[in-house]
Amino acid sequence: MGAQESGGSAKVTDMKWVKTGLLMSGMVALTIQTGAIAQVMNGMSAIATQRSPVPTDLAPAPTALPAAPSLISQSGADYRIPALQKDFTGSLWLGTWRGQLARINPETGAVQAQIAMPDRTIQALAQDRVGRIWAGTYSGLVRVDPRSNQVTAANFSLPSSQVLSLLIDTRGFLWVGTDQGLAMVSPDQGLLMTTLRGLSGVSANVMELDNNGHLWVGTLNGLTQVNTASGAEIRVVRNIPGSNVQALALDAQGNLWVGTPAGLFVVTPEDGQLVRRVGTMVGQNVLSLAFDPNQALWVGTESGLSTLNPYNGAIFGDILGLPGRQTLAISPDTGNKVWVGTREGLGWVSTTTGRGVPHTGFTNPGSL
Repeated sequence: MGAQESGGSAKVTDMKWVKTGLLMSGMVALTIQTGAIAQVMNGMSAIATQRSPVPTDLAPAPTALPAAPSLISQSGADYRIPALQKDFTGSLWLGTWRGQLARINPETGAVQAQIAMPDRTIQALAQDRVGRIWAGTYSGLVRVDPRSNQVTAANFSLPSSQVLSLLIDTRGFLWVGTDQGLAMVSPDQGLLMTTLRGLSGVSANVMELDNNGHLWVGTLNGLTQVNTASGAEIRVVRNIPGSNVQALALDAQGNLWVGTPAGLFVVTPEDGQLVRRVGTMVGQNVLSLAFDPNQALWVGTESGLSTLNPYNGAIFGDILGLPGRQTLAISPDTGNKVWVGTREGLGWVSTTTGRGVPHTGFTNPGSL
């Protein structure tokens, strides 16, 4: 394992928002943070940040998007949004715990569809190659035709009806992760192709594909790599601190970023070696991960959302203003915003100011 990174930050000399290009390995990373200074080293710009209260002399905050009509009664509602899926048309689908699947225009926030679901709990979303939306709920798999909004329950013999994760592989097959193992489904034929009930680590919390098309599954006891052609396990990685893998993301170099209750780590898919722990995230309960087009890493934790430089582990900024701190889902580069699902509802982040804004139609009024 490589040496642990430092979590330290430089002294702040100028309190202002920074939006600067970080030239590094030919890629630009958007940085947004209060209290930052730029240091130029060897022809590259590096950002060292110190978290601080938001100054009062900042530009006005973004205007909140139009409110969507309330989905269901406020009484006893659970506002968490654990699943976001951008579709081929550019619309954003939301999986809620309020018995609804919703589709919005991510540029304006306007609600395009609200679809009642057979289960209140939607934990995962995926879009297949012909544009159908698949929703994983705690009572099974559901297919939605986005043209008609018709909902069809998929009555496959899954390892468990509690679906936790969904992923379309390079051949177009749908992988279904449950709390008792994996299944592979042909979306076009409507057939269950294979199941993996004896998955090491049991629960398929989250999934990601590597550059060879193999499936990586985050489980309760680490990582399991699965051959998508045969459905067989290739290797098991158990030496990840925190054990319970809750978030995965693949970077531009093909490395696998892994979020657990103990922090953020990097594994090389070729050999399953744990090669790095991110010092700035040690002890953070990492729940969600996503790279934006500039290869900045968005990290959702139990206590908030941050942007991180994947090259040196420096935190660009902590996002303020979202409806909840517990960050469950992230959809970067969607409608010129970063959309975020939290425990208290839906919000978005302005890439101009770095501020979070609640989408009030999908947010717990008590959190505003």
